[in-house]
Amino acid sequence: MQYRKLGRTGVEVSSQCLGAMMFGAVGNPDHDDCVRIVHRALDAGINFIDTADMYSAGESEEVVGKAIKGRRDGIVLATKCFFPLGEERNGRGGSRRYIVRAVEDSLRRLGTDRIDLYQMHRRDWDTDLEETLDALTDLVRQGKVLYAGSSSFPADQIVEAQWAAERRGGVRFVCEQPQYSVFARSIEESVLPAARRHGMGVIPWSPLAGGWLTGKYRRGEQPPAGARFAHSDNPAWRGRSVDVDPSAPVRYDAVERLAKIAEEAGLPLTHLALAFVGEHPAITSTIIGPKTMPQLDDLLAAADVRLDAAVLDAIDEVVPPGTDIAGINHRTGTPALDAGNRRR
Repeated sequence: MQYRKLGRTGVEVSSQCLGAMMFGAVGNPDHDDCVRIVHRALDAGINFIDTADMYSAGESEEVVGKAIKGRRDGIVLATKCFFPLGEERNGRGGSRRYIVRAVEDSLRRLGTDRIDLYQMHRRDWDTDLEETLDALTDLVRQGKVLYAGSSSFPADQIVEAQWAAERRGGVRFVCEQPQYSVFARSIEESVLPAARRHGMGVIPWSPLAGGWLTGKYRRGEQPPAGARFAHSDNPAWRGRSVDVDPSAPVRYDAVERLAKIAEEAGLPLTHLALAFVGEHPAITSTIIGPKTMPQLDDLLAAADVRLDAAVLDAIDEVVPPGTDIAGINHRTGTPALDAGNRRR
C-alpha cells in the first residue's frame, strides 16, 4: 500500500480508500461481516474510509462507527451529505440549516467527535455556494469537521468554490470525489485539471463502473446471483440492470476488448481497471467498495499494480481520453441543461 498527501493538506492517506456504500441494506446487511471487512482493510494498510449519510439511510455510517471503535485515531474518516434521508421538505441539500443538522447526525451514527473530511455529495443548485462554504467554515472552526470537500462537482463549480473561499476567508475544498473509470473518462478534460491546478486531492468513485469492469457482466452469460445490475427487479438498482440497459451492448463490446488487454498484460480485468485509475497523476486514492471479504481481498491485491505505456495506449483505443462510454451519467444536475435555460 502506498500513501499520498491529500491535496495540499498535511494528511497522508492510503492509495486505496475503503468505500462503505455496500455496508447495510443495499449491499451486505450482516453488520458483523462488514466490521470484519473494515478490520481486514485496516490491517492491510488502508487508513482512509469513505461513507455517506444516505448509504442505506444512515446504516452504513452506523456500521463504520462500530468498526472503528478503538482504532479511530489511525483512520482518516470521510462522509458526505446532500441527499434526503426522509420526507422533510428542508431535509436535504447544501443549506446551512441542513448541513449543521446532518453533521450532528453523522457524528452520532459514526460514534466520533469529528469528521476528518466532510464532503458535499452533490452541488446544490438551489443554494448559494457561499452559504454552503460559510456553514462548513463554522464547523471547521468548531472542530467538528477538519477538512471540507466536494463530490461530483463540475469543473466550473470546483473553481468557483475555490474563489468563493478566498473571497470570504473561509475553508476551501481540499478534495473532489468524481466518478472515474475506463468507462467514465470525461473528467480528464476539465475536472481533473481544475483539481490539480488548485492543489486538491482526488478520490474517484466507481472505478469498476458498478462491477462492469470486473467482467461479471458478459454477453450471453447470466450475471452471478446478487450482482448489482443482474436483474431489473432489484429494488435498489431498478432501471439500470443489464436486462433493460440500452447501453449494455456497447459495454459488452468494451469489456471483451479490455479483457483481452488484461490477459495480454497478465492481469485480472479488475486489477487492470483499478490500476488504470491510479495511473492518472491527479488521483490521490481510489475508492474500492467491496460487499464481501473475497471481493476485498481481490481489490487489495491490485493496490501496487502499475500499467506501462503500451497497456495504457491499448485502453485508450477502447475508450478515448476525455470521453465516456454509452450510459454514463455524472449526475451533476446543472440547471444550465434545463429546457428553459437552453431554449429561447
